[in-house]
Amino acid sequence: MSIKRIQPEEAATRAVTALGLDPDEVGLYSREGICAALRRAASFLCPASPRQLVDAVLDTLTPLEPGIARGEVADALDTLVGAGDLLELRATGSRTRLLFLGPPSYVEKQPGHYLLTGIRPHAGALVDEQSLGANVAYEAHTRAVILDPAGATEALAAAGLHRVTREQWTRAPRQEPARAAVEAARERLRSVRAPGQVSGLTVIDPTASVRYYKGRWREPLPSDEGMFVGRRPQTYGAPIWCVVELAGGVPQAVLDLPLDASIAPGWDDARRLQAALDAHRGNPQVLRARPTGQSGNDDWIFDFFGPLPTWAERYLDLAGLPVSKSREALFSYRVPDGAESTTRMFLANALWMQPTEEDQEK
Repeated sequence: MSIKRIQPEEAATRAVTALGLDPDEVGLYSREGICAALRRAASFLCPASPRQLVDAVLDTLTPLEPGIARGEVADALDTLVGAGDLLELRATGSRTRLLFLGPPSYVEKQPGHYLLTGIRPHAGALVDEQSLGANVAYEAHTRAVILDPAGATEALAAAGLHRVTREQWTRAPRQEPARAAVEAARERLRSVRAPGQVSGLTVIDPTASVRYYKGRWREPLPSDEGMFVGRRPQTYGAPIWCVVELAGGVPQAVLDLPLDASIAPGWDDARRLQAALDAHRGNPQVLRARPTGQSGNDDWIFDFFGPLPTWAERYLDLAGLPVSKSREALFSYRVPDGAESTTRMFLANALWMQPTEEDQEK
């Protein structure tokens, strides 16, 4: 057997093919490629910590692309948790959280169009495209398939996929005024106390622009008073999401998140509570919605400037498709005209989001 030297570009192309993707459509370092690499790593390593999966993918990709950032891979992993491909569970009696393979499932986006989720062990294909009679479409972190609605349920069941209803999929919390969500969290904080110093604590600045998420994070200041969403480091693993009561910038109480559901990641409670705090303070998070501007296309582009809870991301995965982020946005979705108004209403009622001034002028 002889050994042949190939260039990094060819190695990347072969890797894309090995991941089950079309190298003519996506690249290895695209969001689709990175997510596929994470699914493959998870299929062999899970249950595993998020760090283990990110390290495994970086160890594979860095020799081919030294410039790939850890944060990019970690962000892609978070989207797979949100999309149900991976489940994040807390170890019994510990704050440590591990990732497990999500069960192979499907959700109906609309008749004939189905969102696919879950991962099979040992790099097994989620579905046999030849037997299913349709190709899987990859869009960012999502996978979908188009089938004849008349026989889709039987075909997907035969492929070993479990049906999940839209309501089961999103699991959105009960809608309530922002003030009620803030008061509920404050009531929980009253039952806990913490030392005056919490090493490494960072919080979201309530006075910073809601249109620049990364710029909102900082260390506590002596002028900080009241309730803040934050993160605190732990010995092993990613920093823990928390809600903290500050007086003169000193923590008076710290409550780790999530509050209740062991299956929900901590950021779900954190992001919803931050949206409630922003709305309650009169500075709600914003949504920029605008027509695509393409001739013969009535779809809309929804631009978001901060991360959303998992259940809101899942709603968007059903309502539309993730697309390349627009100017200044953290991420963007394309939403069909028929789903535009109901999606706006959902985000306004569930997360108290308001349109930007650009949107109001249209």
